[in-house]
Amino acid sequence: MSTADATFVDGYLPDHGDEDADLSSHDSFTSGVPHATFSRLRREDPVHWTPETDGPGFWAVTRYHDSLAVSRDVETFTSSRGIRLEEMDDDELEARRTMMELDPPDHTRLRRLVNRGFTRRTVESYEDSIRALAAEVLDEALTADAFDFVTEVAAKLPMRMLGRLLGTSDADGHQLVEWGDAFLGNSDPEFTTHVIDTADTEEYRLMPFRSPAAIEVFTYAERQAAERRSCPRNDVITHLLAPTRDGEPLSDLEFKNFFTLLIAAGNDTTRYTMTHGLRTMMLHPSLWRAWRADPSLTHTAVEEILRTSAVTMHFRRTATREVRLGGKNIAAGDKVVMWFCSANHDYEGFGNPWRFDLAREPNDHMAFGRNGPHLCLGAWLARMEARLVFEELMKRVERLEPDGEAQYLRSNFIAGIKHLPVRVVA
Repeated sequence: MSTADATFVDGYLPDHGDEDADLSSHDSFTSGVPHATFSRLRREDPVHWTPETDGPGFWAVTRYHDSLAVSRDVETFTSSRGIRLEEMDDDELEARRTMMELDPPDHTRLRRLVNRGFTRRTVESYEDSIRALAAEVLDEALTADAFDFVTEVAAKLPMRMLGRLLGTSDADGHQLVEWGDAFLGNSDPEFTTHVIDTADTEEYRLMPFRSPAAIEVFTYAERQAAERRSCPRNDVITHLLAPTRDGEPLSDLEFKNFFTLLIAAGNDTTRYTMTHGLRTMMLHPSLWRAWRADPSLTHTAVEEILRTSAVTMHFRRTATREVRLGGKNIAAGDKVVMWFCSANHDYEGFGNPWRFDLAREPNDHMAFGRNGPHLCLGAWLARMEARLVFEELMKRVERLEPDGEAQYLRSNFIAGIKHLPVRVVA
């Protein structure tokens, strides 16, 4: 391979998994995303009816342009019935609702409370502090020749940074990580005692993620709120407690649910994006060498990591009316699920989608959604955290190599690598 060609690798994934995986089952994702199934569906049945053992079934939307259409049409495809596959009764929806389960203008009202803390300009002002945190975390990890990249690096930086934004103590960081794991890992027995599809979680059905951890998080959030009310600060929690633009403050439940959402979304997705990126670099050392030799590739390299990892694999919507999509008649009330991990590997959206290209441009991936009202709030922060971890890592090591098998999260919602043993190559 020439120097010019070293910026890409064709067929970057070693295994595409099962061609007939059950997308409704968490167990279908314990060895990684079953890309062979999504490839078959994109070819044969791009809007595919998928039965569920404990649910009414859903339409799996697997192509790029169909996913875009669903994400942008909030009148036809509502978020108000939930954004995951789980079915919830009306009382559950009301008790657990966050801005994710709202359509505009209600979604916009809540998002405005914290939006200024996550704009590109604001995030860029954090660069020095994030870089210092990244350096600190890496220096701690690199005191050992071998370590778990997830627990020692990728899990620590996002939550420490989120803690700074929220105004919580660094000493609470480990606990925040554990709570976030219990929420987004609520289908994995490593992270919760109440696995949602194998344990009785009825006692917690009115709590976020049907998780007992929400009880502790609510108590913690109440304590944080009391501190801000007595002594306001310039942090996200204080902004959440301020009156909205129409003069009404969040209710106590709205505040606690919003806080829980930030804990869940503010750590795991960025953590797993970094981890997927590093695993690709270790599997294909030529990519790492090319990137390390040309730091100008960093921007496009991070976008390619986001595209290929697509950590939030899907978001669900519910049809508000009868509609035709991808040649199928969808009834009002049907669940419609955009599979971002599939859309990001669709030939209609990307030339050579199975090529990992450090210099790919354009790269209009759907890792954060795409140009709709639900575009990920923390997109710019996630990009910066990933960029700075790789920049600081490249300064410190020639490369890392695998020191064991990657272990995947048991989840059909989050594409997580929960353990990635690595060894430093001097």
